[in-house]
Amino acid sequence: MMEESCIVLKSVNRDFGKKRILKDVDLQIPYGHIYGLLGPSGCGKTTIVKIMAGILEPTSGEAYVLGERMPKLSLMKRIGYMAQGDALYSSLTAAENLKFFGSMYGMSKAQIKTRTAEVMQLVNLSDHLNKPVQSYSGGMKRRLSLAIAILHNPPVLILDEPTVGIDPVLRKSIWQELNLLADQGVTILVTTHVMDEADKCHNLAMMREGRLIAKGTSRELQDRIGVHSLEDAFIYYGGNQYEG
Repeated sequence: MMEESCIVLKSVNRDFGKKRILKDVDLQIPYGHIYGLLGPSGCGKTTIVKIMAGILEPTSGEAYVLGERMPKLSLMKRIGYMAQGDALYSSLTAAENLKFFGSMYGMSKAQIKTRTAEVMQLVNLSDHLNKPVQSYSGGMKRRLSLAIAILHNPPVLILDEPTVGIDPVLRKSIWQELNLLADQGVTILVTTHVMDEADKCHNLAMMREGRLIAKGTSRELQDRIGVHSLEDAFIYYGGNQYEG
């Protein structure tokens, strides 16, 4: 399974003080897949992605990315991470933010220049490249955060609710790009609480109160219990604590 899976969590628990946030999480994410983690706010999605990205350590259990046990500093340049909160330097322009993060990823000046043009076009911010980030709207900041996450062409993308606050037309183009990246072998983990976004993922894990309650494709999760919407499936699995 380790050879076939890009991201593996084995019996992962995470405590904050006396409270257990993650409870015996087992997960395998294949290479080149868009894998969705679906669940309401506060269910533990962000804690899982921080463990995958090497920002947090599990209290117990093991986490692996690209065959290496996390956290591992040398892997950070091979992961594109987009946090739920935008980690941007507001007093700098978008170009300066991209230059800074590109240098942190070990990119050359020429690589940064080329990729800056590409990623800013993707997120439809080319006309705002030299504006200070403090003048950006919330949706623009989300788009810039995504541009930074994919700037260095990482083989793994970990995106925590990446399209919150982004208009439907641009959201569609971003999903088209995510599918292109997956076709090129990039492994993508996306957290969401939006059903239509979850429906776009190759595979899903549903989550509630720190546990994974069901896994499979959107169609498998619906057919398994005879419902016709992902929302109905989520309600069912959540009520029955079913693990599939």
